[in-house]
Amino acid sequence: MEKPYDLVLLGATGFTGKLVAEYLLDRYGVGDDLRWAIAGRSSAKLEALKTSLGADELPALTADSSDRESLDQLCQATRVVCSTVGPYATYGDDLVAACAASGTHYCDLTGEPQWIRRMIDANEAAAQESGAVIVHSCGFDSIPSDLGVYFLQQAAAEQNGKPCDQVKFRLKAAKGGASGGTAASLMNAVSEARADRETARALVNPYSLYPRDEERGRDGRDQNGLKFDPDVPGWTGPFVMAGINTKIVRRGNAVAGFPYGRDFRYDEAVIVGQGLGGWMKGAALTAGMSGLMIGAALPPSRWLLQRFVLPDPGEGPDENERTTGFFNILLIGKNDGEVTIRVRVKGDRDPGYGSTSKMLGEAAVCLAKDEVVAEGGFWTPASAMGSALLNRMQANAGLTFTVET
Repeated sequence: MEKPYDLVLLGATGFTGKLVAEYLLDRYGVGDDLRWAIAGRSSAKLEALKTSLGADELPALTADSSDRESLDQLCQATRVVCSTVGPYATYGDDLVAACAASGTHYCDLTGEPQWIRRMIDANEAAAQESGAVIVHSCGFDSIPSDLGVYFLQQAAAEQNGKPCDQVKFRLKAAKGGASGGTAASLMNAVSEARADRETARALVNPYSLYPRDEERGRDGRDQNGLKFDPDVPGWTGPFVMAGINTKIVRRGNAVAGFPYGRDFRYDEAVIVGQGLGGWMKGAALTAGMSGLMIGAALPPSRWLLQRFVLPDPGEGPDENERTTGFFNILLIGKNDGEVTIRVRVKGDRDPGYGSTSKMLGEAAVCLAKDEVVAEGGFWTPASAMGSALLNRMQANAGLTFTVET
């Protein structure tokens, strides 16, 4: 049966949801080839959003993340649900279950590996039976990582006749405001980990998102200190998004049938510079991240961080900060210990909001409109949508993927 909408954006009245709605409206309009709608708990807020967008004709649906019946009705109305309702570990369970049961494709922005693991375990069988394609982490975490490796491996196979057995992600530079949603997800994950040992294991196990029946690979835990990388060359420090990105890339390789090989290795870090200056910058970064994690683990200091330091959910950079932001990533591909290819991934907006809103919007449109070869189940951006998503990122979302000579 034909559904009324190609995609519905749930959480459209939140900070990130508004940005995604603005992007979809600007790129695809209303009532044209893409049939889309906004959704949220409050009809009044939805109407106010339509007025602020200057799009009174935009369809609006009411649905509540804690009301399963309303989510089931939402799924009956659309081919794809695009969710910005986070933290997902708090608000996302019923929506994923509803999509998996009804055969409705789904994408989101989550950076919460412990929650993704729970969703896979609880809903993968239903998604496989219904045909629902579930794709988590369709923003800065983890499209540049997952699609970047996909692009590099395609180029390596063409250039060298085989994929790389190791890829390094090195963040060279980025500019953008802090994300309240990311901060809330981090605080929630640390709190869950203190209360539940299985959650703690999911956060630190490099293969926690692997299929249950697959033997883990050769990677260890994510970098948590200062290291010199001769392939950069320069000092590197821990990257705050590595905890989700690396797991997504490894899962993508596994569910796609190991196109990068079963011994494929992948890691992420931040380039902090050369010489003594680079070392000092990396030491400060490491100390800051360690302090943040220790502070987040203790209830009194976690309250202080949330009250006085970290942005609240729904808070984010202003328009100028979003449009002047950017990110610049170096991917280094190796075979048998030797560098064989370098790829540059760039984005033209701040990572957490300006660029992420375009990435999520295009991922949702790709699921709705393009030929997606993935069958029902839990996938990653690259393993589910591959070249179709890569093309959309470059044509519409301001990302570039280039091989360096």
